Amino acid sequence: MDHHHHQQHHHNQYDGGENDYMPQEDDWDRDMLLDPAWEKQQRKTFTAWCNSHLRKAGTQIDNIEEDFRDGLKLMLLLEVISGERLAKPERGKMRVHKISNVNKALDFIASKGVKLVSIGAEEIVDGNAKMTLGMIWTIILRFAIQDISVEETSAKEGLLLWCQRKTAPYKNVNIQNFHISWKDGLGFCALIHRHRPELIDYGKLRKDDPMTNLNTAFDVAEKYLDIPKMLDAEDIVGTARPDEKAIMTYVSSFYHAFSGAQKAETAANRICKVLAVNQENEQLMEDYEKLASDLLEWIRRTIPWLENRVPENTMQAMQQKLEDFRDYRRLHKPPKVQEKCQLEINFNTLQTKLRLSNRPAFMPSEGKMVSDISNAWGGLEGAEKGYEEWLLNEIRRLERLDHLAEKFRQKAAIHEAWTDGKEEMLQDKDFETATLSEIKALLKKHEAFESDLAAHQDRVEQIAAIAQELNELEYYDSPSVNARCQRICDQWDLLGVLTQKRSEALQRTEKLLETIDQLYLEFAKRAAPFNNWMEGAMEDLQDTFIVHTIEEIQGLSTAHEQFKATLPEADKERQAILGIHNEIAKIVQTYHVNMAGTNPYTTINPQEINAKWDKVRQLVPQRDQALVEEHARQQNNERLRRQFANQANVIGPWIQTKMEEIGRISIEMHGTLEDQLTHLRQYEKSIVNYKPKIDQLEGDHQLIQEALIFDNKHTNYTMEHIRVGWEQLLTTIARTINEIENQILTRDAKGISQDQMNEFRASFNHFDRDHSGALGAEEFKACLISLGFDIGNDAQVHTHRHQPGSSAINHTLFVFVFFPFLLSSFFRSRSYFFQFSLNPSSKMTPFTYTPPILFRSSSFSPLLPGSVCPSWVPVEENRHDGCRRLQSLPHLHGL
Repeated sequence: MDHHHHQQHHHNQYDGGENDYMPQEDDWDRDMLLDPAWEKQQRKTFTAWCNSHLRKAGTQIDNIEEDFRDGLKLMLLLEVISGERLAKPERGKMRVHKISNVNKALDFIASKGVKLVSIGAEEIVDGNAKMTLGMIWTIILRFAIQDISVEETSAKEGLLLWCQRKTAPYKNVNIQNFHISWKDGLGFCALIHRHRPELIDYGKLRKDDPMTNLNTAFDVAEKYLDIPKMLDAEDIVGTARPDEKAIMTYVSSFYHAFSGAQKAETAANRICKVLAVNQENEQLMEDYEKLASDLLEWIRRTIPWLENRVPENTMQAMQQKLEDFRDYRRLHKPPKVQEKCQLEINFNTLQTKLRLSNRPAFMPSEGKMVSDISNAWGGLEGAEKGYEEWLLNEIRRLERLDHLAEKFRQKAAIHEAWTDGKEEMLQDKDFETATLSEIKALLKKHEAFESDLAAHQDRVEQIAAIAQELNELEYYDSPSVNARCQRICDQWDLLGVLTQKRSEALQRTEKLLETIDQLYLEFAKRAAPFNNWMEGAMEDLQDTFIVHTIEEIQGLSTAHEQFKATLPEADKERQAILGIHNEIAKIVQTYHVNMAGTNPYTTINPQEINAKWDKVRQLVPQRDQALVEEHARQQNNERLRRQFANQANVIGPWIQTKMEEIGRISIEMHGTLEDQLTHLRQYEKSIVNYKPKIDQLEGDHQLIQEALIFDNKHTNYTMEHIRVGWEQLLTTIARTINEIENQILTRDAKGISQDQMNEFRASFNHFDRDHSGALGAEEFKACLISLGFDIGNDAQVHTHRHQPGSSAINHTLFVFVFFPFLLSSFFRSRSYFFQFSLNPSSKMTPFTYTPPILFRSSSFSPLLPGSVCPSWVPVEENRHDGCRRLQSLPHLHGL
């Protein structure tokens, strides 16, 4: 885990991300940089490597984290090793200038395909040693190691393979990495011996003497191969694992010293050197002459340019001169300095070669001596110094003028931007069509503008004062400044006049509109309630009334007469409202007021008032006619109500009386069953003969329905009540007659005497406590108890309380079924299961009963099918499988 973390951190710090120009080994560790020994090795190696290139530019570094802080030598290093020109550096001493220079160097590195992760310009400027070493290592990787290519491998792997190939013949050398494989020094010695065997006596080297081996390799490389000493032997021997980056940097210098076509060419040149001495000397003479001529010609052309003191009129032109001068110093002069130095070097080299070759000394053409060139160069330096002082003084002078001119332009521009559109605004006639509220808003706006106008007075005075100062300082563009200032002053005077005129016009219009507004408000206050009154009147006059009584229609007629009485007074109010509108029209016409819109307080207009008034006058007679017609209709409805009520109030009580009489006949015991049947049939005939009166009432009800009469205060009876009562009366008489007929059939079939019948009926009436004509569950239970049956404590008795809709025993069932049945001798040895049902759809109410033996009787016989009787089943005693139905009688429905 730690190893991976360290590798990733190191990768982020030094390499280039996805486009790495060099793969990183797994054993690289961030702690290497933090190890003081390795940091010392890196600092020494990287410093020597940088100086090996910087010396080509005539400079060097002493402290790697300090000397690169301003970015200047860093940019120079990149220019030397890349052979390319970087962006112009900042010469200032401020931190921002240093950061800018370092950023330019980092941007150049990034442009070469290197991603600098976590290395920022601020850290370099702050002298952060870790970041600075990381940045130099990145440069070494890119410019010294990336382009190494050996047998289809490149960069680090290519460099390692090159070392392995070159040291393969040496048995005691085994290069596997860039740290411990080089610790004994034999690897360095083997590389030198392989390419320059005359420099090292390899046979005398011993593997157990690393100090001697390392010192020998480093000294020979520095002396004969032009490879600076980047490490001390103690740095490597005294460390358990030498720094990999330092070793790679050192080894890459050996690679570049021995490899490539350039080295081959150097070797060939060394072989042919003696043969080409004379030719080189002649070429050096020609080159000196040409270089001296070109340099003197350039100095001759440049000095007049530097001595020119004609000032420019604008700051921009002078700044361009300064920029040209800076370009001269940055771009044009440095190459000439190099040429001058090279010229002196070439001259000295040529003289030395001629002396060594025993040739006469070289004598340049007249005026092209080194001293002549030095004198001309001194004149150039003097002109350059005076030119720079003049440029700075002139720029300061123009800067003061440009500052005043720019101040004038800014204030003028601000003022002109403020005045833009102000004349049109002041001349606008918008108030002629504005409402009162808009006029008041325009007045407020105009007052604000007047305050703003007064506030701008100071700016106008400042503009005039600046223009005067520019004239006194003889500014080159004074005519345009004076013209602009005059336009501003003229416009300022015009704005003052227009402001006064607009203020007077707005105030005059406000007074007129206030008068009209008061009239508008008065019109609205009176027109609104009057309009509401007319709309309400039209709504009431057109309202479709629905009445049901004469009293209601009479109330409507009275209210309508009262409304008609208010019409003359309403007409006077209408005339007064129209008079207000006419007064407004008169003011508008007299003072030529251009009204922008209608009354702001109401949407009602005179035309609408007159139209609604005419409509009201038209609706009044129409309402009169409708009320008269409705009054006649209500009178006819009242007649129909009374006619129906007179008959219904007779028929309803008659039906009720007949129902009560039939009920008494069915309960009371007067005469024989045949006498009762005869009496009931006479009742039935009298009821049927009453049918024509019912039909006559139906006819009157039809007339009421056609007249849409829904209530009748003269009677509580409705036709629906009469119909239901009539149907119940017919049903009751028919059912009662049928019951008496069934009793007669049952009596004859049983052989029951009239006395027995009377006894049974008396018994039933005794237990029918509520005189409902039927025994409920509790009443039937009382009947059984009276016969001596203790059903309250008998475990075999299962019964249910009488609930609405549950079974009950009526008179006929009691007389002709239960009472004789209870007295039957069947009770001796049988238990019976009873089920009672008053209608076919209701649930049965079962109970099981085992009576005591009271007396014998064999007079019980089965009832006829269709007669009123419970379903019953005899159940055998002493059976383990519970009650089992042996025989059933059909259910007899409905009483």
